[in-house]
Amino acid sequence: MTPQAPLAADPRNFPDSVDVAVMGAGPAGTSAAALLNARGWSTAIVEAETFPRFVIGESLLARCMDLLDEAGLLDAVKARNYLVKRGALFVRGDQRADIDFAEQFTPGWTWTWQVPRADFDLTLANEASRQGVPIYYQHRVTAMTPGAEPTLTVESPRKNYTIRARHVIDATGYGRVLPRLLGLDRPSTLMERKSVFAHVRGDRRPKGTLENRIWIVMHPRGAWVWLIPFSNGITSVGFVAEPPFFEHFTGTDEEVFRAAMAEDPNTSERLVDMEFVFPPRTLRGYSAAVSAMHGPGYTLVGNATEFLDPVFSSGVTLALESANRAAILIDRSLRGERVDWDTDYTAYMMRGVETFRAFVLGWYTGEFPDILFSPSQNDLLRRQVTSVLAGYVWDETNPFVRQPARRMQQVARIVRRLDA
Repeated sequence: MTPQAPLAADPRNFPDSVDVAVMGAGPAGTSAAALLNARGWSTAIVEAETFPRFVIGESLLARCMDLLDEAGLLDAVKARNYLVKRGALFVRGDQRADIDFAEQFTPGWTWTWQVPRADFDLTLANEASRQGVPIYYQHRVTAMTPGAEPTLTVESPRKNYTIRARHVIDATGYGRVLPRLLGLDRPSTLMERKSVFAHVRGDRRPKGTLENRIWIVMHPRGAWVWLIPFSNGITSVGFVAEPPFFEHFTGTDEEVFRAAMAEDPNTSERLVDMEFVFPPRTLRGYSAAVSAMHGPGYTLVGNATEFLDPVFSSGVTLALESANRAAILIDRSLRGERVDWDTDYTAYMMRGVETFRAFVLGWYTGEFPDILFSPSQNDLLRRQVTSVLAGYVWDETNPFVRQPARRMQQVARIVRRLDA
């Protein structure tokens, strides 16, 4: 994989005004900006960091392919030759549940990619730049005045700026700039969890069809583990659990990582020859929510709105879905059409979020694993579950989308009774 350099805009050309100002050059920001630029609106991205930069969320879902294609970014990603992902393998002790995206209830893509996010995010940003979207790196938004023509105060190493826009998109991810500045942050309804993760070499990957799968391994003491293989031979590995799980161990993050790995045979056997690419890192309290996803002159997209949990790799899918949805609605609004943001944006996005939320909650209560590993699971049920895990969470012909929490509980009760 050939290293890339960021195509940064010249800060001397920083604009006084644009049609749409986008905060954040991650997948959500670049996808929204590319769509709006293609529709003829002047667009600029301000990004607080420099690229490439590390971030987790490295396993895409099949739905991402539709969204990347819609934004005109798919071919650029294809050229990077990432490892093709055709599904996921769930592991509990000696049980295996293989999810194949080709076996879906909802028509859609049957594959996607495992992506090192530093390279993936830079690929999207550079392609948006090539299409005409200027990206100003190391430019941090410190204040915003919402309204019909919102203004942003931007700090950079060179000087400070004020930029006026007809609409602002917050795609700042975990930075959550507008939720902090405008008091929109709300506590998540999900239990606080922590992750300890690293990139490693020496992964003894399985041969055949399972080699390209993300592995989601249930740890015998209540945690779970992700193993995400990349085409460059590196594997991303992370342990996720409530904080008391990690307090059982002592020492550095690396010592905790190794001790947790040693307790799980499925992980330790695969990583017996492991060498760290970088020392383990921690992330805690990552689930988040907001009181509003839009307001006068602004829209929140991606993780700036709501982040659930990494277990089903929904982060990039929801980021792209919200970005593309917002861009299409902003385009309509700028053309003078009336947009019902509550219905067309918030309610739409929350349908998908609530489907994933039901699966996340079902994962931690044990309902979903019992469905996954049930010998009583029939073909239709498996296909319905597969479509959700592929990211097709707006297809209300799927009972797991139409009534996700109720369907999860009903099916769990049935399979538990049948398997008793």
